Amino acid sequence: MANFMRNRLPLNALRAFESSARHLNFTRAGLELSVTQAAVSQQVRMLEQQLGIQLFRRLPRGLDLTEEGQALLPILTDAFDRIESVLQQFEGGHFHEVLTVAVVGTFAVGWLMPRLAAFRESHPFIDLRVLTNNNLVNLSADGMDFAIRFGEGRWPATHNLKLFDAPLTVLCPPEVAARLHSPQDLQHERLMRSYRKDEWERWFTAAQVTPWRINGPVFDSSRLMVEGAIHSGGVALAPARMFARELREGLLQRPFSAEADLGGYWLTHLKSRDMTPAMKVFVSWIQQQVTDEQQ
Repeated sequence: MANFMRNRLPLNALRAFESSARHLNFTRAGLELSVTQAAVSQQVRMLEQQLGIQLFRRLPRGLDLTEEGQALLPILTDAFDRIESVLQQFEGGHFHEVLTVAVVGTFAVGWLMPRLAAFRESHPFIDLRVLTNNNLVNLSADGMDFAIRFGEGRWPATHNLKLFDAPLTVLCPPEVAARLHSPQDLQHERLMRSYRKDEWERWFTAAQVTPWRINGPVFDSSRLMVEGAIHSGGVALAPARMFARELREGLLQRPFSAEADLGGYWLTHLKSRDMTPAMKVFVSWIQQQVTDEQQ
């Protein structure tokens, strides 16, 4: 009998309860649902009668949820949110598949964003959502389809597809570059640092100079570090490939050819999850973009 009742619970009554519970007011729920206050109250009473429980305590100035109402509200809110999310995917008479990608900020600004218009034009029914991070992401907990990360590809829970290497090199404004005739001249400049502590030491080794102690400011993003160098006359160590526009426009110069190889950019997704059609499209698209750039 209980299963039969749950299968026959009216959707309008559930919606009336959910809205009333969020507002703790039948009148505001009626405004949200475009019905009268009396209609909302009637729907809620019908639901309470069918369930055999009281969902609200009726107070002189509003409503208060009972324990049963408190238990039911988050379940219904989540269910209605999910329904709305799916229905939005059918907007315009086409199914729009959502694809969520977590991207390190430097890659997002320096490589991905200039190509997003082309992706949208080629795949108009994929709703691409890009969220930035500083290389720390939990694909499962955060509900992401992909993460684009910087490193050596040693993430055991994910399939890791290498996009390209991104060696680090010295980048600085032109007025600073004019003073730099050899790597030793960097001792007289303010050297920006990232949260990865050994980057400058690795670069010094590649440039065949003896390392020295660095005391410059620390950034959690290469993008922020380079912006800091541009605006304050400092020197950054960052992947030149991610700053092609700034190099082309003369905002930055690369005074030395030495590079430190600390890894590359990788497209990753969970091993425990099968790829959706949209995910397969994105993999093919980004691989083609990388290939086209290298030709």
